[in-house]
Amino acid sequence: MQIASWNVNSVRTRLGHVLSWLDRHTIDVLALQETKVDNPLFPLEPFRERGYDVSIHGQKSYNGVALISRQPLEDVRLGFTGELPGDADAEALGAQKRVISALVDGIRVVNLYVPNGSSLGSEKYSYKLNWLGCLERYLRSAEARDEPLCVVGDFNIGPEARDLHDPDRLTGGIMASEAEREALHQVLGSNLGDAFRLFEPGSGHWSWWDYRSGAWNRDSGWRIDHIYLSRDLQELARSCSIDKQERGREQPSDHAPVMVDLAWDLEEDEEAEESC
Repeated sequence: MQIASWNVNSVRTRLGHVLSWLDRHTIDVLALQETKVDNPLFPLEPFRERGYDVSIHGQKSYNGVALISRQPLEDVRLGFTGELPGDADAEALGAQKRVISALVDGIRVVNLYVPNGSSLGSEKYSYKLNWLGCLERYLRSAEARDEPLCVVGDFNIGPEARDLHDPDRLTGGIMASEAEREALHQVLGSNLGDAFRLFEPGSGHWSWWDYRSGAWNRDSGWRIDHIYLSRDLQELARSCSIDKQERGREQPSDHAPVMVDLAWDLEEDEEAEESC
């Protein structure tokens, strides 16, 4: 199973890029962030024509997430309240459409667009930390069902120095502050591991390049788009990569897709259970 995550920075603006990319790759599940469109205006048909099932949680001009899958999307859960009904924080944070999850061939795929936080000490920074606190409860609730868990998205956090192009200057600032990193650590708990770091320990691998200051031309990037796997799926991971060339296309998103390949075959699992 190939699962990919991509902050497309407007699905309608980047629709040609996304469809072309899907036509060139064998992707089973594509998680999109920052779709920036209300549900009624999401371009469903081009994906359905290619045989994909689509679930969306959209918002005009801002935020928005979607799951696009070759297999049926089952038990779709929208927002924090889809997992945490009655949770006051989940209700309050739900105005921004940033979370969607579904079961795909028995794997719970959670697609996230974590708030940026703007600047240290700002209201948006406090909102981000509160949002991550709610996400921790959300994931612990999902883990209680013992479903294999794949958590993907734009996390707007560089977890370590090796995830920043200039760690000496950037560490301690927004997206690399101690509080954000600690909140992410709490979110992941003991079960979720970084799929990319299973295969690539080094620095110099970025998923986001700011549109400003010639960041792309100077390769001044960050690795803030992540795929996290539960322990059972980590054992099945065959590769995880960033498709950097997509950032170099004309009128690109400022993010590149991230992909994980899992040795997952539900039919074989079912046959094994029947033979027990």
